[in-house]
Amino acid sequence: MPSGSKSPTSPLSSAAGARPDHALAPRRWLDAALTLILAPPCATCDGPLDHPSASAVCDACWSAIARWSPPWCACCGQPRSPWRPEADVCPRCRRIPGAIAVRVVGPYEGRLRDVLHTFKYDGRRSLAPALAALMKAQSADVLGTADVLVPVPLHRVRRRARGFNQAHDLASTLGPPVVAALQRVRATAAQTALSASARRRNVRGAFALAPAHLGRGRWSAAARQRATIDAIAGRVVVLVDDVITTGATLEACAAVLRAAGAADVRAVTVARAVIGRPR
Repeated sequence: MPSGSKSPTSPLSSAAGARPDHALAPRRWLDAALTLILAPPCATCDGPLDHPSASAVCDACWSAIARWSPPWCACCGQPRSPWRPEADVCPRCRRIPGAIAVRVVGPYEGRLRDVLHTFKYDGRRSLAPALAALMKAQSADVLGTADVLVPVPLHRVRRRARGFNQAHDLASTLGPPVVAALQRVRATAAQTALSASARRRNVRGAFALAPAHLGRGRWSAAARQRATIDAIAGRVVVLVDDVITTGATLEACAAVLRAAGAADVRAVTVARAVIGRPR
């Protein structure tokens, strides 16, 4: 059984299909003009763009993204065997106590990896709504039960260097209310080359509750902290991030939210590094 399926249409064409033709006419003229004058290439394949006014990525690249098909493991989000309907969790995840439940669009490879790199490292923030559309399609049940979304934060130094937090851009277009309830209080080494156990050590103590921004007025630190707790306590919280590898970062964030009284913590991400063979 294949572990993924190709998206038949791009998130952009799906959104465009919901608009009346007269509303699309100006966009079509703009696309034609941009194509004729500037001929901008697709940011991932360098081919011609179909809708340069709407996206830096062509329809062919969007359609080439592999998306995981159900049944998914209720924990890691990877496909699991359809021949064991009684097993909601894959064998690997059953060996991980307290692992957070994650829903994922697809594997961190191929076109999905290319699009994410363009979004994250090339600063193409306009890709966030289309990536979020993929997340909505894959995680409608999870997002539908969410009280609040909490984006995984960047450390202020990395946030300043990048200019934006990709997780917050994604969360802001997913639908449920977004609460910036977490802050990264310690800069951590890049996780890329670390083992699973080293990743967990790397992010231990790296996250804390973020004081709420209460607008004008002289609010005490205790009042701002209390406001954050009130936004989380007793609620179903869904963490949002772009990529998950071992889950160490999400688990560290979830621990802080649970300590603040969250009723349940889940997560949605665009991609996941494939771990083992889906079973």
